Amino acid sequence: MIRFDFSGTDAFLDKGQWDGAVRRARAAHSAILSGTGSGNEWLGWRRILKQPNDALLEDISLLGQEIAANADVLLCIGIGGSFLGSEAVIRALSPYFRPSPAAPDSHSTHDSQTASVSRAATGQDKKPLEVLFAGHNLSSTYLSELLSSLEGKSVYVNVISKSGTTLEPAVAFRIVRAWMENQFADCDRRIIATTDTSKGGLRKLAAQKGYRTYAIPDDVGGRFSVLTPVGLLPIAAAGFDIRSLFYGAVAMMNELHEVEGNPAIEYALRRYALHEAGYATEILSVFEPKLAGMSAWWQQLFGESEGKEGRGIFPAVCTFTTDLHSLGQYIQSGRRNLIETFLVSEKDRLSLVVPPDNDNLDGLNYLTGQTLKHINQAAYDGTTKAHSLGGVPTQHISLSTINEETLGQLVYFFEHAVSVGGYLLGVNPFDQPGVEAYKQEMFSLLGKK
Repeated sequence: MIRFDFSGTDAFLDKGQWDGAVRRARAAHSAILSGTGSGNEWLGWRRILKQPNDALLEDISLLGQEIAANADVLLCIGIGGSFLGSEAVIRALSPYFRPSPAAPDSHSTHDSQTASVSRAATGQDKKPLEVLFAGHNLSSTYLSELLSSLEGKSVYVNVISKSGTTLEPAVAFRIVRAWMENQFADCDRRIIATTDTSKGGLRKLAAQKGYRTYAIPDDVGGRFSVLTPVGLLPIAAAGFDIRSLFYGAVAMMNELHEVEGNPAIEYALRRYALHEAGYATEILSVFEPKLAGMSAWWQQLFGESEGKEGRGIFPAVCTFTTDLHSLGQYIQSGRRNLIETFLVSEKDRLSLVVPPDNDNLDGLNYLTGQTLKHINQAAYDGTTKAHSLGGVPTQHISLSTINEETLGQLVYFFEHAVSVGGYLLGVNPFDQPGVEAYKQEMFSLLGKK
């Protein structure tokens, strides 16, 4: 369950323009439902929820189980929407710290297929699969150290790219593929390609090598693809319930069908009204570090969807209370062009209590017996009050708990809201023409014709 509270923006809205903005927001919502707005050929993120493919979900779940049973590491290669969504969900659902490593296997990496099958067949305990990411930067140090860390481990690779020629993941995959071919006799079985349905360099390579493949739907853009095989396979391999994630999104889509009381419309409407009033930046602030990955995914979703034609609110992220000690001063007293949206979880999985201390040198005995959850809640309440009094419009999105279902709901909520917001701004929320500018300059410098 997700709770929404946007009342902290009311005092900052221009009521004289409110009725007209409401009519436009509702029209934008209707355009999404009817598929009549600009970029409507990219509404596949709604189609897949209206027409669930349970057989595909089951197939992905089974492959995820195979990878988890046979591998120590799943290396996902992709950039932007090809990794941010899965990384966000996995980070939100995973423990912060991995258990101590089990005793090392005695088998050679070149004979790892037989040993892995044996391990899975006997049910021998193994530490949870680790999901790592590559292809989202061009750092030689990062990739070199990553490959060194994989030595002696059983590795599967999921390369994710619609074209197969996007520079960062393509370069990383070329290097990783050579490493895999040198390490594993069954390399081609260990590589899964998630790519275009029928064309592109990666699709051709997968057919040539015999890689197993999943298709990225033609009508789903990268930043909207977390509920397609792009995001679902890594999440399934990490051990999480992709069916609950997917159907959480379905439930939210159905909930957001109506106009009245629609929180996605309300969120988009208030962001638009504040944009028109000169607010230039929105901070998504989280009080649970597990949700920091979701804020990074949100940042791409909103930045790439709305930042066009000199329009849009700049999406920034903060993790509190950490960033209260670095950016708190600016948020409290800097330029008054900020909106702040708090994304919080109402329930902690674990609880710690502050113990007493006879000396009380730290002066904290007044907290004796209180839980960290209670203290963090006080920090949240105090921060929201202080920032509101400091002139910052505030909004609140609260997850009852962090699980697959609520994360699926949150994914669809933001996807629907950014689509309404793009239409309100008068831009196509589903394209990204500005992304190509740096590529053209980079390719020119690299000598690509």
